[in-house]
Amino acid sequence: MSQLWPFPIGLIDYMRSSNSITGEKHIMGAHGTYYIPKPSHWPLVGSIGLTTTLVGAGSWLHSDWYGPYIFALGLGILIFMMFGWFGQVIYENQKGVFDLQVDRSFRWGMCWFIFSEVCFFGAFFGALFYARLSSVPELGGQLNPITHITLWPNFTASWPLLKNPNNQIFFGAQEAMEAWGLAAINTLILLTSGVTITWAHWALKLNNRRQLIVGMICTIALGMLFLTLQSYEYHEAYTKMGLTLDAGIYGTTFFMLTGFHGLHVTIGTIMLIVILIRCIKGHFTPERHFAFEGVAWYWHFVDVVWLFLFVFVYWL
Repeated sequence: MSQLWPFPIGLIDYMRSSNSITGEKHIMGAHGTYYIPKPSHWPLVGSIGLTTTLVGAGSWLHSDWYGPYIFALGLGILIFMMFGWFGQVIYENQKGVFDLQVDRSFRWGMCWFIFSEVCFFGAFFGALFYARLSSVPELGGQLNPITHITLWPNFTASWPLLKNPNNQIFFGAQEAMEAWGLAAINTLILLTSGVTITWAHWALKLNNRRQLIVGMICTIALGMLFLTLQSYEYHEAYTKMGLTLDAGIYGTTFFMLTGFHGLHVTIGTIMLIVILIRCIKGHFTPERHFAFEGVAWYWHFVDVVWLFLFVFVYWL
């Protein structure tokens, strides 16, 4: 029977116990008590919300009139799911049902989640490098002259690609995005936010409630400032630079990478606001504050991704 239970490793004998009032279940074994949460409907709600959001986004990009409404509905479902799921986990944590084994499970879960995000962005960076180092030079005759002569004899390979092989179908951007403008300012903002959330973390460990809250407010404000400047940058790109999603491979890779990063900054800022509220309510102690640490890990990951974006999308 013990072979059917894969975690924790080394568990030989266990037994299930149930609280008749709350319905909570635990496993007792060689490593102590492990809390088993009750079946939850929130993953299903989240899946429905995510699917609705993506369908709405796709419809919106195809200029369907109902696209924005479906997109807004999906976002509403996701926000509802986040409030419900976060609230349930917070409630369980406040009841003290979590122990070291559950804490370790959360840490591993967050690590694997961040790893999946690394793979996600790695795929888009792979598309960027493939376009820059393979497909564009190939079409320009730098790798094989016959391709250039046969397909696009008047095309000159360069990056950023402002003049596409068939510039009548996909009109390239009028100019490339400048690295040492808003992008550099946003880089400084995100790096500073990494410092402020670390400051808040140390304040939490030292049980300095005032510095903790100030550090969190500063981090949230910097995140919002980053998103505001990125929105302004997008507006300038569309209205003055001709840099759009239809501007060829350069515009596509630019908006896919920076757009998904902006989405992650938005999600991170929402999580920071939730953590700030919990800090004000006194949910964390110097010894028990994994929710804070998990969000801090996520925010540092967002910082690192932006550094790669700044170097390979804006600068080089």
